[in-house]
Order: sequence, then C-alpha cells, then structure tokens
Amino acid sequence: MKAIVKPTASLSGSIQALSSKNYTTRYMLIAALAEGTSTIHYPAHSEDSDAMRRCIKDLGAIVEEDDVKMTITGFGRNPKPISELNVGNAGAVLRFLMSTAAFCPELTFVNAYPQSLGKRPHDDLISSLEQMGVQVEHNGGKLPITIRGGNPRGGKITVSGNVSSQFLSSLLFMTPLLDEDSEIEVLHDLKSKVIVGQTLEVLEMAGIRIEASEDLMFYRIPGKQRYQAKEYVVQGDYPGSAAILAAAAVTDSDVKVLRLAENSRQGERAVVDVLRAMGVPLTHDNDIVHVKGNSRLIGGEFDGDHFTDAVLAMVAAAVFAEGTTRFYNVENLRYKECDRITDFVTELRKAGADVEERQSEIIVHGRPQGVEGGVEIDAHIDHRVIMALTVVGLRSKQGLTIRDAHHVAKSYPHYFEHLKALGAHVELIAD
Repeated sequence: MKAIVKPTASLSGSIQALSSKNYTTRYMLIAALAEGTSTIHYPAHSEDSDAMRRCIKDLGAIVEEDDVKMTITGFGRNPKPISELNVGNAGAVLRFLMSTAAFCPELTFVNAYPQSLGKRPHDDLISSLEQMGVQVEHNGGKLPITIRGGNPRGGKITVSGNVSSQFLSSLLFMTPLLDEDSEIEVLHDLKSKVIVGQTLEVLEMAGIRIEASEDLMFYRIPGKQRYQAKEYVVQGDYPGSAAILAAAAVTDSDVKVLRLAENSRQGERAVVDVLRAMGVPLTHDNDIVHVKGNSRLIGGEFDGDHFTDAVLAMVAAAVFAEGTTRFYNVENLRYKECDRITDFVTELRKAGADVEERQSEIIVHGRPQGVEGGVEIDAHIDHRVIMALTVVGLRSKQGLTIRDAHHVAKSYPHYFEHLKALGAHVELIAD
C-alpha cells in the first residue's frame, strides 16, 4: 500500500490514544508465565501485540478476548514443547520469547522477514543463554535461531546492554522461574533504561521479587518464584501518539490526544517536554495533551535515549524548526526494523530536508519555510519511519508518496485513520 500525503494547513479534533504496545506485550507475557488466569483490560491491537498473542497461544496459553479485555490462562514454566515459532517482524517479542523458549526441548524461531527482523543481531542474548547451559544454533547471531533448552540454570549471568535493553528484559522475565538464584550483571552500557523500568514495574505487579542496583546495571533474582495471576489495565501509548503530536506541532492546529497518563513510566512521555522546549503551545492535564500548534518551532538539543521510539517523530517536527536541532545518544536506532539513522536521513533528504547523521546523532538544520516534497520515498518496512515521514509530508509543498505504508500496522493500525479524522489530507492506494 502507498500513502499519498498531501499538504495540510491545519488539524483539529480529539482522538483516543491507542493502547501501549510495550505494556500490552509485557502483560501478555507475564500472564502466560503465571499459573492461573489473568485479565488485561484495553490491550493494544497491532502486529507486534498480535504476534505475542499468537506465540503464547502456540506455547500453550489459553487466550480469550472481547472488545475491551482479554483473559489468559498461563503455562508457567512449562510451555508446550513445540518445534517452531513465528514472531513475524516483532523484535521485542522474539527477544522476550527466546528466554522463555529455554524451557522447551528444542524450538526454532523462523526467519519470516529476512529484509527487516532477519537483519537484526541477537548475539548478546544468545551469549547470556549459553552461559545458562542453553544450546543455541543461529545464523551469525541472526534468524533463524534454534534454542535447545529444557533445563536452563541460574547463577552468575552477564549481558551486554549497549545494543538493546530487550536482552536484559528477556532474562528478567525468565530467571525468577529457575530453580537457582541468579545474578545478572550488565556489561558496557545500558540503552533505554526507562524501558527496563517498565519491565521491572510489570514484574513487581505480578508478584516477582527482583533487587536492582540504582543504576540498573546489576540484579539479584531469587529462584523458585511463581508469577501471580492478576488484572492489568493498559495505559495509552506515547510512542505512537508522538507522531500525532508532531503533526499537530508543525501545522496550525487544535488537537487533543486523550488517555496519555501524566505520571506514566513510558520514556516517550518526554515528547511533551521536547515539544514544549521547541516552543509548541500545549497543555497536559487530566491525561489529555492539548496542542494548539501555530507551525512555529525552535531548535534545541535532546538526549534521544530517553525517548527512543519517539525520536523519529521529533526529528520530523525539527525539520521545520528555526535553527539547528540535535538528537544525540541514539545509536541504538541503527538496530531497529531498519537503520533508523541512515535510512531515515536518506529519505528526509529526498523530501528536501537538511539533515546530517553521526554514528549516534541526527542533526537537523530546520527549514521553517517548509520542504519541497513531490517525491516517492521508501518506508524501509518500518512503522516509525512511516509515521515520521507522514508528518514531513503534511508540511511539504508538494506532498509525499510513501511506499509500503501498510507496515504502520506493526504498532498503530489506525494511524492514517486517526490523522484523517483530524483533517489530514492522506490517500491510501493499493500497489
């Protein structure tokens, strides 16, 4: 599918934020690892969360749902001994379930997206699992990956955190179920510490005890724990909403996004502060972010590691800011569905933006007058790239055509529907 994004002067209206993908997938996993039945209210519906649904069912969880909730009867530390699992293009789901798969005799994760997830490295988690007595057969750290487990051992474990925090989260979900106590030491650096905080939050909600150092680089995990079956309520999603807020910021707008908790632990909540720092008129009260955009923004400097999944949307807004905007500490963007630095910068330049890249930075020289557009650009099979390029298209002089726009469904299936409801001129056509 192609999205033809046409210049749009103004947006107005209110939308409900979609439910958080990150919390939904975590709640589904801890419900599957519990013995008993858990209830999740307002679960997200996206390709990623659907991948977790499908995979935990394949592993033996009983999943039932209606329009507003799902119930999951878990399998504890005894998943069904299946031979194959397909996570689609969901990297977090793959990494979380690689540790869970260590309880299976032999399980192969297939390579369904060789041009996207199939290119992403998982060596750091593979190394940690091997320290626990799990045999892993892999393709240079990439899919397909076969886990030969059955009896993983606790003890002292190291994991590198300088590519992704998902490797650490995966181990934190699994190690409480081991017979032995475990100690996890994070080597090098730890990216996206805020997201690790989300993992620790949901583990505590499920009755799991973990002692974490203040800098989140060391953990003590008692063994022989059991996940408790509980009720969970999924909060609104900041990463997806960031693109809606960016679109409102770069146009003349009066837009409200509802269900965005002010006290959320989602790191991407920082986009509210980023947009404020860029001079965007907005308020955040009663879980409603209200943007009264006037198309005027100013540049600044921002540590993107605090809001990883919203960096591209903020870069899109910065394309139209006065002066230069620098997003630093964002190297982990290179290891996502695509290289979200080089690939995204390439497409922005095609649209007429003045952007530079460094190994761990994106530097934007703003063009308040707008960009030319009028070209067809590549989404690189990446939902975040699609959303951010749409923001640029709205403010371009000739619009943009985005190829493979259907991949936005990975996290936000209703993205274009929501934008059009606010008045965006977007046409979707089949290839």
